[in-house]
Amino acid sequence: MDSGDRQAKRSIHPGAGRRGGRNLPKGRQVEPEALAEVQALLGGQPRRRDLLIEFLHLLQDRHGCLHARHLAALAQEMKLALVEVYEVASFYAHFDIVLDGETPPPPVTVRVCDSLTCELMGSAKLLADLPAKLGAGVRVVRAPCMGGCHNAPVTAIGHALHEHATLDSVAAAVENGETHPHPPAYRGFDEYRREGGYKLLESCLAGKLPLEEVLKRLEASQLKGLGGAGFPTGRKWRFVRAEAKPRLMAVNGDEGEPGTFKDRVYLETDPHRFLEGMLIGAWAVEAEEVYLYLRDEYPQCRALLQDEIARLEAAGLARHARIHLRRGAGAYICGEESAMLESIEGKRGLPRHKPPYPSQVGLFGRPTLINNVETLYWVRDIVENGADWFAGQGRRGRKGPRSFSVSGRVRNPGVKLAPAGITVRELIDEFCGGMADGHRFKGYLPGGASGGVLPASMGDLPLDFGTLEQYGSFVGSAAVVVLSDRDDMKAVALNLLRFFEDESCGQCTPCRVGTEKAVKLMSERRWDKPLLEELAKVMSDASICGLGQAAMNPVKTILKHFPDDVP
Repeated sequence: MDSGDRQAKRSIHPGAGRRGGRNLPKGRQVEPEALAEVQALLGGQPRRRDLLIEFLHLLQDRHGCLHARHLAALAQEMKLALVEVYEVASFYAHFDIVLDGETPPPPVTVRVCDSLTCELMGSAKLLADLPAKLGAGVRVVRAPCMGGCHNAPVTAIGHALHEHATLDSVAAAVENGETHPHPPAYRGFDEYRREGGYKLLESCLAGKLPLEEVLKRLEASQLKGLGGAGFPTGRKWRFVRAEAKPRLMAVNGDEGEPGTFKDRVYLETDPHRFLEGMLIGAWAVEAEEVYLYLRDEYPQCRALLQDEIARLEAAGLARHARIHLRRGAGAYICGEESAMLESIEGKRGLPRHKPPYPSQVGLFGRPTLINNVETLYWVRDIVENGADWFAGQGRRGRKGPRSFSVSGRVRNPGVKLAPAGITVRELIDEFCGGMADGHRFKGYLPGGASGGVLPASMGDLPLDFGTLEQYGSFVGSAAVVVLSDRDDMKAVALNLLRFFEDESCGQCTPCRVGTEKAVKLMSERRWDKPLLEELAKVMSDASICGLGQAAMNPVKTILKHFPDDVP
């Protein structure tokens, strides 16, 4: 078979032009059966462009993959060019496209996390041994961080997270058909209401609590964006409210930074505290539509949110703002706020150039308030308890509590609610039960993969916004990964750069080519340090968004702080 035949076999447009002596429209001909299947699946839902990713999920959930015939039918049904549908479907890692002549994936796929903490805990061996253990009827693939770093190693069997994974436990789960998520035990709507929940929102909606008072308390508390950017929350609400109507709100629930899982924990335990904060934010900026974008790796959170949002809507508590729950599809870049907006609009998650900023021109071109899940989680407590209650919980002059996602070589990993300004040594000793047995503290990631790597000798620095930048690092979303004397820092850096290489959206050359080049250079036995440093400068200066700008932070900090590990 020559190259032309192979290309024809994989084409999504078979039979273009003339076929059987008849003139046909160019492109793939939509099959009536496929069109009927798509129409039945979509039902009476509006065929809006912003629902494209939701419809792709429906197709994949029903058929186990995205067949070319269904993509063509979906394009016709939504009045889109087939290339528009295909480019979106092919952008997101969780969509499996099956072209003509290709074999669909097996009924069960097991994804094995290969991000840093899971690799430290043995996921590489799990990934290597699982195919033989599970047999040919199960597909085993590598995957980036799934937000279960405290329970590493982590796998996803179908749509269900399977944590503390072993060969035997994964095999047993597959055999038992444990492929669908089970929502955890959490504080539901009725219990939350009995404990005073939504009284604050009702006071706001009834005009009993002035907006200015809410904004003053948020500003006095010095609550900042806890997704990693650290922008003052009260000020952001004022900025958006100052823009012309109509305004929108978007909630970033796409915490894909390796090492981060705090939003997941809050959603799994007390979702209505977050939802009330979200609805107060919508009230504050008079946003009539709220879009909650949740990463696809949290199906258990999506299931419970669907139930609980329905309950609060039935109670009339969302009468001022319609809530849309949107599902990501496996793209770390969509944690960047403008890429998230593109994804909500049904497009590829490509970051936008700034300015204009989303507070001015955001979702669907409208001024948009964007907040992280945890940021909104604290709104009720701050307004009810006062700014001093929140701001007074820090150490070393820092303000407020912080939710640290701690994983790696500690005895008790997990989300630790600790004072802002705490040091990593204090965090390990006071909140994590010390280092894991047989491990000696060597270094740490204070802010996930992009926050750099610092040595144990800097373990007494305060962890908060603005305290680590002078050392080439930052706290970001407070994803702390603790490393020990048993860990190879070159291997740590290579793991992190491979993540960024995979997750680069490809829009800008410095990031797309730079991450690939960095991985190649770092895979050599000896690093070309001058070339890596030059590459890091180009990427940080010229990349469009924070992914490319921060991707080389692990390399720069390891070269600086761990010279003995990089000969």
